[in-house]
Amino acid sequence: MPRPTAAQFSYGSVTVIVSTLAMLLLSRTDSGVGVAFVCVAALALGLLVALTVPLPRRGRSAPTTARAQRPVEDIEIAAAHQERVGGHSLHR
Repeated sequence: MPRPTAAQFSYGSVTVIVSTLAMLLLSRTDSGVGVAFVCVAALALGLLVALTVPLPRRGRSAPTTARAQRPVEDIEIAAAHQERVGGHSLHR
């Protein structure tokens, strides 16, 4: 399982804190069972928000491999160009 990103962690944490405070203030509960229920509901909501944050795409790794091969192609092209310039009829 991949590690959570910073965005997932922060959105989930903020959701838990804000929803806990809002539900405690709106419900005006005094019992321990009510507070426990509000805390569990806030944790579930925070987990839901953290899991629905879009993950970064991994499709960007392919261009880096293409970039790694590009200098080799440039060297081969430059070598072929040098051979053609050296064999030109005006340079004899």
